[in-house]
Amino acid sequence: METYNYILLGLQVGFVPINLFFCFVGVFVGTLVGVLPGVGPAATMALLLPVTFHIAPVSAIIMLAGIYYGAMYGGSTTSILVNIPGEAASVITCLDGYKMARKGRAGPALGMAAFASFIAGTAGVVILMLIANPMAVFVLKFGPPEYFAVMVLGMTLLIYLVQGSRIKALVMACFGLILGFIGIDVLTGQNRLNFGWMELADGVGLVPLIMGIFGISEVLTNMEEATKQELYETKISGLFPSLKDWSDSKWPIVRGTLLGFFLGVVPGGGPAIASFASYAMEKKISKHPDRFGTGIIEGVAGPEAANNSATAGGFIPLFLIGIPTNGILAMLFSAMLIHGLQPGPLLLKQNPEIFWGTVMSMYLGNIMLLILNLPMIGIWVKILKIPYGILFPIILFFCLIGAYSINNNVMDVIVMLVFGVIGYLMRKFEYEGAPLILAFILGPMMEQSFIQALNMSGGNYTVFFASRISAVAMILSLGFILSALVMGFRRKDPTKEPLLRVKS
Repeated sequence: METYNYILLGLQVGFVPINLFFCFVGVFVGTLVGVLPGVGPAATMALLLPVTFHIAPVSAIIMLAGIYYGAMYGGSTTSILVNIPGEAASVITCLDGYKMARKGRAGPALGMAAFASFIAGTAGVVILMLIANPMAVFVLKFGPPEYFAVMVLGMTLLIYLVQGSRIKALVMACFGLILGFIGIDVLTGQNRLNFGWMELADGVGLVPLIMGIFGISEVLTNMEEATKQELYETKISGLFPSLKDWSDSKWPIVRGTLLGFFLGVVPGGGPAIASFASYAMEKKISKHPDRFGTGIIEGVAGPEAANNSATAGGFIPLFLIGIPTNGILAMLFSAMLIHGLQPGPLLLKQNPEIFWGTVMSMYLGNIMLLILNLPMIGIWVKILKIPYGILFPIILFFCLIGAYSINNNVMDVIVMLVFGVIGYLMRKFEYEGAPLILAFILGPMMEQSFIQALNMSGGNYTVFFASRISAVAMILSLGFILSALVMGFRRKDPTKEPLLRVKS
């Protein structure tokens, strides 16, 4: 009965005209940045964050969430038509989606991508809604030891599940922890690691950091590579898949939805990992695995369902535990803190309109996205023809304005530019940005929980194994570390890179 009342509350909040407007703005902008290669949702959310200072918190969260799941829809368009993924989660869609376009089946590929995204996104929201209250009750049992253990597990899983080198991911996580410790010491109240710069007394700003790592570096990389847009000119027709297409795709959509949601909940998982895992699973259980990569619709349906379901799954640890599972959700986490909201189990009790309003707006947003992505494909195709020479200077200009407008501080602009260069070098040497951002966010929270736990126990470190929750989390973390070490020793060629890699 309580859940039913909360659903009604969410519907009331979601159908408020101003919230409907910001939901539409979010999904429209999300689709746009998903369509445009080189423009990611993390940088876009950072860019629009100053705009949200002047609107209600619930409207701001609804809009930023719309950008996140909207980008998953738009990313498939460039993968299918241009063979360039607009989003990391759409990399795998290139393999079969573009081949379908080359065969004259761009319409069914785009249509199935939209329908699979809608079905999985909606199903993910339903699962999120059903488990929210039981999960919140469970998380209320968490104390400082449990929070610290869960965050250690999250950091471990992030490094364990990374697509590239685990050593490089560990280096990035350590770098992120160091950046997170810049500012005032939690225990002593003394300045640390700011090298006498009073501008860094409050630490490095998350927004300039993300805009530099994901935004400026993207501009520099694409300007250097001078990627040529080769839009495959074909008549896009027959957007509604045939009965055979639906027959081939129904189980990949179901499996992709369930797998994607689970991987969205796991720290370090997220839409990119989910889409790759879905494709690998479908290829493994298929009766004709040799046909994958030649242009079959299962290779589009499964990954597109998985990455959209994973976006819904990621809201569980964000809202209910207060832990973002990827760099984009870290941006949303930052927005909630700026608006005076503390993500965690008490959010559902103290600000139910935020959680349930966002959840119900995701229903409406998925309907809007289906409408945007099918009739407006012709418009998205024209947007794809915008020359990079025009697009990226505009992005750089807005990044500069966005970084300065947060605190009206030139130091934020300098931080953004410095980390833009660092992000560019990270891309050149294939270091991923997600471990850095998550470590930066979780580091201070881990430190605070660690100190509180030791104060509770009088300095006894066994407090982290005193409860079942913290003990299980710590043992799992140790297990993943040992597993990674064993796999590293058994590997014949330690320099061998994985076949597919997602770049942050």
